[in-house]
Amino acid sequence: MDKDRIKGKMEDMAGRAERQVGEWTGDKEKQAEGMKHQVKGKARNAAGQIKDAARDAVKDANREHPPEDVEDIDSEKGAA
Repeated sequence: MDKDRIKGKMEDMAGRAERQVGEWTGDKEKQAEGMKHQVKGKARNAAGQIKDAARDAVKDANREHPPEDVEDIDSEKGAA
């Protein structure tokens, strides 16, 4: 799991708590700040998910078509 997913989720949760406190106290500024942190957290989490998906795609591609062994490449050059 990408570290951005973890940090993003933590920031989202902290923003939710901050927004909720603002709602309970009637502090519109605190609500807006909390909402801002939530949005930043969600964006960071999404970026981490994209990184994870890309990493998984590369792993899957390498399983289906493993890179050629270095020794095989060297022996082919010598044969030519």
